[in-house]
Amino acid sequence: MDARAMRCSRESDTQLLIAVAAGNRGALEKLYLGYQRRVARFLWRFTRCRESIEEITNDTFMVIWRNAGRFRFASAPSSWIFGIAYRIALKSMRQEGRHPATCDFGNREQAVDPMLETEMQDWLAHGLERLPDEQRTALEFAYAGYPLAQIGEITGVPIGTVKARLFHGRHNLRRCLPILGGDVYELPAGIE
Repeated sequence: MDARAMRCSRESDTQLLIAVAAGNRGALEKLYLGYQRRVARFLWRFTRCRESIEEITNDTFMVIWRNAGRFRFASAPSSWIFGIAYRIALKSMRQEGRHPATCDFGNREQAVDPMLETEMQDWLAHGLERLPDEQRTALEFAYAGYPLAQIGEITGVPIGTVKARLFHGRHNLRRCLPILGGDVYELPAGIE
């Protein structure tokens, strides 16, 4: 998406949020239709259970409905929306006492993103699952094209923390991917 299209999208989203704040259900529906798939793909990184993703997505838009009037337009509407989804997903995982991506993978039809069928993508997904949540989230946002400032807004941390999470996430991923691919044998602890 070029800069002009992004600006138009941001302006459109801003107008929709203003209308939602005024109680316009049609504007909420348009916002939902514009973001539901993107939010679901984002949430797929936390859990691959369709029910959890649907519940968190619906909770996200309920928070938007209730709090649209509090949005101060200091960031992009998309940052605010993804930030809400991120915090609800983390809260949900804490309440359930589980780690992201712990749902049953036996039923591939439950996967939200069917494009992740290639061997390399599965390999990378397994590597990302081994990372701490904060590092994995930062990497996924960065590789999806989000700038550091927006990643910080969504996750609620300073840019320096985002940079540190990206550095450590890349380092940890570089170490675990060859092991997952069978190219390097895992060495016993203490042996480098």
